[in-house]
Amino acid sequence: MIDVNHQISQVRRQQGRRTLEAGEARVQTISQVYDTDIEDLWDVVTNPERIARWFLPVEGELKEGGRYQLTGNAGGTVTRCDRPSGYSATWEFADQVSWIEVRLTPEGDSTRFELEHVAHVADEWWDQFGPGATGVGWDGGFYGLANYLADPATAVNPESMATWHETPEGRSFYRQSSDAWVEASIADGADPVAAKAAGERTYAFYTGQEAPS
Repeated sequence: MIDVNHQISQVRRQQGRRTLEAGEARVQTISQVYDTDIEDLWDVVTNPERIARWFLPVEGELKEGGRYQLTGNAGGTVTRCDRPSGYSATWEFADQVSWIEVRLTPEGDSTRFELEHVAHVADEWWDQFGPGATGVGWDGGFYGLANYLADPATAVNPESMATWHETPEGRSFYRQSSDAWVEASIADGADPVAAKAAGERTYAFYTGQEAPS
């Protein structure tokens, strides 16, 4: 597997806000440059067989207007498809609807994969966990993608991933990812003390520990 420290350092993270018709929404943007061309990366992030090797199994119609469902996770509708530049979709999970947009941009012989996640978040939930609640999960997806592209013969092992948070590598990953999203939150104007406390609760959640009171 790719070194955790290296992976964390390769990712850009930004937290922001956007006003929608239904009110203010939180906007998370995460991106990384991968060592492959745009057509291959497009296939990696839209081909069900390849998505299952680095993220989660997915069913449905992965085309504009089609419905999709990730196993044990979100589903939604593909609202825009612009090969190979990107796509947009709803992200429907736990009776909540948010929106994702994927953008692919060539950078030399490589390609930047940028994902934007826009969501209305209840203040009490945000105060408790901050952007790491979903940001750490996206970091995990980017790490899976990096490992897959480094060795396409490999695939995510659900059994080992179920206990990865108990390993030194897993704990280091979740520690560093949580801290990175704390930094993004502070850069967006959050109170540093509150942001760090939310980051601790996020880290505790992802590592199966009891969140600090």
